[in-house]
Amino acid sequence: MKNRDLTLLPLEADDKGVRVVIETPMRGRNKYDYNSKGGYFELREVLPRGSEFPFDFGFFPSTLGEDGDPTDALVVSDHGLDVGVVLTARVIGAIEFEDTKDGKSVRNDRLVAVPNCSVLYEKVKTLGDLPPPLIEQIESFFERDAFFKGKEREFLGRCEAKEGRKLLAEGKARFAKMRR
Repeated sequence: MKNRDLTLLPLEADDKGVRVVIETPMRGRNKYDYNSKGGYFELREVLPRGSEFPFDFGFFPSTLGEDGDPTDALVVSDHGLDVGVVLTARVIGAIEFEDTKDGKSVRNDRLVAVPNCSVLYEKVKTLGDLPPPLIEQIESFFERDAFFKGKEREFLGRCEAKEGRKLLAEGKARFAKMRR
């Protein structure tokens, strides 16, 4: 059986949403990355004790972030998903960051999405619909994560659904340009 490169899946799904591929499950300490050449997930790092992913983490296929990887997705889901799951979701906003390491700075935003089939988050349409302390905890997680990786991560702000979809469209355009 031939491996299918999940990064090449169409971004748009048939049922009015976008696709997300889960790399790292909610509450996990292991950070997995998808290896597009081999078509498999591999362990990239283990978070320090006391740290865990607040929600499922993955990427939007057929996109490219400014950091050279597919655009990051943080999926606010009801229970947590498994590594390799592909789902249809709606973008509700983004948490905007800039990472600096070895004097080089790059945008590294986290687009926040909710599965279309969610029960708990069915009515969540924008980042503002989530409790503010939850958003602050997510931001704090990503700032601590950067610290442990020897990066400086600057919080640039938050944006709501419309602006988040614009960031996703920019990622899709970067991907299309890179493929030409």
